[in-house]
Amino acid sequence: MTFESTWNPHSPVAQQRREAALARLAQWQALQERAAQASAQSKPVFDKRGQLLPRERVALLLDPGAPFLPLCALAGFMQDTPDPAKSVPGGGMIAGIGFINGVRCMVVASDSGIEAGAIQARGLEKILRVQELALENKLPFVHLVESAGANLMQYKVEGFVLGGSLFRNLARLSAAGLPVLTVQHGSGTAGGAYMPGLSDTVIMVRGRSRAFLAGPPLLKAATGEVASEEELGGAEMHTSVSGLGEYLCEDDRHALGTARDVVARWDWTARTAQRQGKPPRLDAEELLGLMPAHHREPIDMREVILRLVDDSDFLEFKPLFGAATVCAQARIGGHAVGIISNNGPIDVAGANKATHFIQWMCQLGHPIVYLQNTTGYMVGKDSEQGGMIKHGSKMIQAVTGATVPQITIQCGASFGAGNYGMCGRGYAPRFLFSWPGAKTAVMGGEQAARTMQIVAEAGMARKGITPDPDKMQAQFDKIVALFEAQADAFYTSGLVLDDGVIDPRDTRSVLSFCLDTCSEAAARQPRAMPFGVARM
Repeated sequence: MTFESTWNPHSPVAQQRREAALARLAQWQALQERAAQASAQSKPVFDKRGQLLPRERVALLLDPGAPFLPLCALAGFMQDTPDPAKSVPGGGMIAGIGFINGVRCMVVASDSGIEAGAIQARGLEKILRVQELALENKLPFVHLVESAGANLMQYKVEGFVLGGSLFRNLARLSAAGLPVLTVQHGSGTAGGAYMPGLSDTVIMVRGRSRAFLAGPPLLKAATGEVASEEELGGAEMHTSVSGLGEYLCEDDRHALGTARDVVARWDWTARTAQRQGKPPRLDAEELLGLMPAHHREPIDMREVILRLVDDSDFLEFKPLFGAATVCAQARIGGHAVGIISNNGPIDVAGANKATHFIQWMCQLGHPIVYLQNTTGYMVGKDSEQGGMIKHGSKMIQAVTGATVPQITIQCGASFGAGNYGMCGRGYAPRFLFSWPGAKTAVMGGEQAARTMQIVAEAGMARKGITPDPDKMQAQFDKIVALFEAQADAFYTSGLVLDDGVIDPRDTRSVLSFCLDTCSEAAARQPRAMPFGVARM
């Protein structure tokens, strides 16, 4: 059965939705540019020291013209300050998957143009997430380090304790047979010294690199000993005396050129030939006019699928059974995939259909792409008596136990347990991205406010109290505002609850890149060891 598009991209509704989407995208682009601009303000200082800015370093490290997938670019948004006009996203670092001499790598760089590279709000969550992605996708880990470490003025003990996971993950990467390479562009003090210490290969820059457990001020305070930075942890000392560094370079450019040379000599599995798939027959530009700004407006997610998959061709599974849950087989970038989406709440039939489909995709070995747009599982007397809880639980068990890569795109609403059943962050999808207009919450703001209002009014009635309409409305509005603010895609991305916000028009290329990454990981056979490479 073939589904034909009935969407008119030139209709007034489509044009209105498109304008709203473009306005939202403009906000997203401005946030990303804010971090780059904040970092670039340090350029005079970097020029004076003969250094490159962090983004310049990343650009020189990566293969020119090769694709690069940024990750968690909005991390920390509204966490450093609650003022959205002043918040600088990024978490104090740049991260993404790119190619170095043809080798697909996870690349992380300290954004030392902002507060000397101190890890910002949610920066720890960001680097832990990309380390997990490197492990899952069998990617070498390349780290460009220049960081003031943690901001002691904002010290929190849990950050110190949980921060140990960062170093544990470096050991796990090395033990898994995944090379860990550090270019030490500047300082690494205390815990930051373990970045190079837990790397397989370390490149240092003369006169700039520093790595010590205690810098001169702390050393003097703790022991009374007086020593210079170079004596304690300079590049020349570490490459000639302690053995912490392997290569001594003259400047950032020399260090990055050496890093590219090191990667080339790994003889690692080079970039595999990307699969080719016919582009969609329908224009991705139309996605901007398809998605409503509010989840109450209906949309047929099959229209979205047509604009993402190869040749706009898919085969829908059980189209007449549990019709509000859409399951389909297609190809994206030449990769055979299963797709699950929603045209409404997930009912009993839909949950059973999705469970069957997930298990079938696991049998075929096809990755599953979830296009989230659901208000959750169906509620009501008939639904409860029909076994919604147990059937929804079966779907969640299938998502949890799936043996194929699962990739989630939060396109619209992601409410209640629908977030779970559609492979939300808590279910460890291989990758998860959000569209700018996506909303994530336990329920809609108005539903939450109405629920609390009913509970409050019932409580007052039991006590014989007459509700004050003005106070009840004020409480209603407050709850709606609370839920709406936290449901916003930029806010949730700031909490690192996704791997980044993406332009809907880029969804196909992002999915193709992720599927290529998963396919390459499946074919790669690293030489795992029971321990990481110890520095000698």
